[in-house]
Amino acid sequence: MSTASAHKQTVPYSKDTGTVYNILFIIGLCHLLNDSIQSVIPAMFPILEKSMGLTFTQLGIIGFALNMVSSVMQPVVGIYTDKRPLPYALPIGLTFSMFGVLGLAFAPSFLTILISVIFIGLGSAVFHPEGSRVAYMAAGNRRGLAQSIYQVGGNSGQALAPLITALILVPFGQFGSIYFTIVAAIAVAFLFYIAKWYSGRLQLSASSMSKGKSVRKQQQSTTISKAIRHAIIIIILLIFARSWYASAISNFYTFYAIDKYQLSIAQSQIYIFIFLLMGAIGTFIGGPLADRFGKRNVIIVSLLATVPLTLLLPFAGPTLAMITLAFIGLILMSSFSVTVVYAQELVPGKIGTMSGLTVGLAFGMGAIGSIALGALIDNIGLTPTMVSVSFLPLIGILAFLLPKDQTLVDWQKGN
Repeated sequence: MSTASAHKQTVPYSKDTGTVYNILFIIGLCHLLNDSIQSVIPAMFPILEKSMGLTFTQLGIIGFALNMVSSVMQPVVGIYTDKRPLPYALPIGLTFSMFGVLGLAFAPSFLTILISVIFIGLGSAVFHPEGSRVAYMAAGNRRGLAQSIYQVGGNSGQALAPLITALILVPFGQFGSIYFTIVAAIAVAFLFYIAKWYSGRLQLSASSMSKGKSVRKQQQSTTISKAIRHAIIIIILLIFARSWYASAISNFYTFYAIDKYQLSIAQSQIYIFIFLLMGAIGTFIGGPLADRFGKRNVIIVSLLATVPLTLLLPFAGPTLAMITLAFIGLILMSSFSVTVVYAQELVPGKIGTMSGLTVGLAFGMGAIGSIALGALIDNIGLTPTMVSVSFLPLIGILAFLLPKDQTLVDWQKGN
């Protein structure tokens, strides 16, 4: 039995091999809108640092609150909805985010900012595992491409953070975030359409799910093998390396560029935009590359090939830094969607759980990285911190210990 057929048994609603592109593009667009809302938070860091006099540690705590709430809740949502899918949780989750953004625009203190950020984190926690499930349901036999379409929407939304800062937050300040209530409302409207399709798909597959119930229960009760547990631990370490480095760039490199190159806030955002934009492109091309060259190979290259570039970045001039950040973003993020698909194939039938674990873990690691790096900058300074994090991609050498793609197929045959 192939990996694909294993998934067909464990998730009957995926048995239709036709790829539903309109649903994939809509859920990808909603991912873009959701993550553009999230990107408002780090984009506000330079504004809050000046207007409220917040320390780097306090800014790190804000990033920690956003990402930790999302990361902790994502696998919880995934585990629950693997058993009881909730189509209309998608628009409800984005409604939480809408209220969070509204509160952020009027927040008068550090505490109220944290509360607003928690609402945004909750909305994101609901969206990500269920959005990934929708992408899986609409994928047919093209799971790599489907996951890339879905994930590139999110990374594109994150790439908007520098533009948000330069075009909205710099001229309008904190209150400028209120415009993102409109973004949230648009996302909610799209997600009602998605939820209707999702619900109809579940109803059509009700009989198939009933027939496959005993199969799923048997697989769910099977203890994950030692080899799979080891592979999951390695994936966690790789996500740690990628997320901490990305957190250092997206949250704090703007301060480094301002200090080293004597730039304005708006000018410094160009560097972050380049990194995130190329990261979005890397996310998109990673899936097709993995389909051709193997998921494990893409994961290995995405980390280790960036090492010379990350080591160069702290010592590069302003122009070379832009070019270096572009290549780092392109290569490093090429494994983002690939990691999700790899994890889903490690534990078939747990689509929401593994998506929540991998994507949620990325948020969680970014959260811990945000607060840890903020404290590190406060204690040893910007330059030493940026030099230190440049070694993180070396952890990618552990990817050689991951089972090969063919091994995953053999494990599925064994089931």
